[in-house]
Amino acid sequence: MPAKIFLGALITIVAIAALLLLLVIVGGIIAGLLAPLIGSVPVSYNFRSLRARWSSSVVAILGIAGTVGVFVAMLSLAHGFRATLVASGSADNALVMRAGSTSEMMGGITLDSIRVMQDKPGVARDANGAPLVTQEVVGVIPLPLIRTGSDANVQVRGVSSNVLQIRKFVKLERGRMFTPGLNEIVVGKNAASTYQGLTLGNTINFGGGHWRVVGIFDAGGSAFDSEVWCDQRILNQVLQRPPNVFQSATVHLTSPAAFQQFKDAVTSDPSLNLEVQREVDYYANQSSTMTRLITVLGGLVALIMAIGAVFGALNTMYSAVSERGREIATMRALGFSSWSVILSFLFESLLISLLAGILGCLAVLPLNGWTTSTMNFQTFSNLAFAFKVTFDLLLAGVAFALIMGVLGGILPALRAATRPVAVALREL
Repeated sequence: MPAKIFLGALITIVAIAALLLLLVIVGGIIAGLLAPLIGSVPVSYNFRSLRARWSSSVVAILGIAGTVGVFVAMLSLAHGFRATLVASGSADNALVMRAGSTSEMMGGITLDSIRVMQDKPGVARDANGAPLVTQEVVGVIPLPLIRTGSDANVQVRGVSSNVLQIRKFVKLERGRMFTPGLNEIVVGKNAASTYQGLTLGNTINFGGGHWRVVGIFDAGGSAFDSEVWCDQRILNQVLQRPPNVFQSATVHLTSPAAFQQFKDAVTSDPSLNLEVQREVDYYANQSSTMTRLITVLGGLVALIMAIGAVFGALNTMYSAVSERGREIATMRALGFSSWSVILSFLFESLLISLLAGILGCLAVLPLNGWTTSTMNFQTFSNLAFAFKVTFDLLLAGVAFALIMGVLGGILPALRAATRPVAVALREL
């Protein structure tokens, strides 16, 4: 899977680079054809200039490329975190909690309420006519990490035995499902590779009991891959909670279109004090805090680096202006306008930033699909997720590079265009 992800991202960046290179070539051809008419500086002059001053150009390219790499990496980190949580929800599932609850950890729903709710219109049923509803309990337990040996919180979810009929994207990869009423657990594939002891057939201790790992499941890259599942009634006993109170219930609907009908039926019932959300919306909201934090921190780091990169581009372009004073003065004396000189220097700066943007995007590609983990502040548990480098993030990285190119090239371009011709010729 990582190889496919990397190949897809590589094809994307190559496509962007080819498109931008095509635009540069077409723009150069057009500029060359129109040069005799509008008096513009030939594009070939800029390419020769970059080759002549390759060392300073390389420094500017590396500075901008590093900034673009950090910018795209932080955005892909936030994007991957959000994608992991959003993937946990299904459009044809509804999440039911106590009214006013902001997360499952804060929820509370009685068994009596669940029995009333599961007979509402829109609830799907299995082949035996039983409603497809899983009442769930969530908690966290400390387990040692494989990499460091230090403890980290893993989320344990008590579920009903029919949970795989409700979350259809979850598949058992190895082993079997737990037996209701027994101290057995099934483990998400990311949890199995992150924590010590969560291997098939092993026994671990938590909550004062011994638990045997009987299955490893694949939840399609969602947050459930970082969880441990067991019988909800057993987990309620371990957490010393009332046996008829759960934290949430997930309902499989007859279709996504049945959500509003089900929601109206539940929220209008005066005997129930429940809140109904689409499962996918709930997990999207759960990701907002961490996504915003990563984006803001990454933006600040990228901004600080961008300032340095812009100064690097300014230094490169000012050096070019200083070294090419005679050339600029000669072009001005031959009739090239100030506007033509400005465009020529801006084009050169944009060419540097374009190469840097493509290089920065290429440098960050190996991160695509790479799994890391962080604390989910909504559940206080460790969540594994993968960097997700997408087409729009790569495009944003190249655009960010071009903005730095404009900022780094505009002042030297103005200096080159406004310098008096006679003064420049006398100095040289």
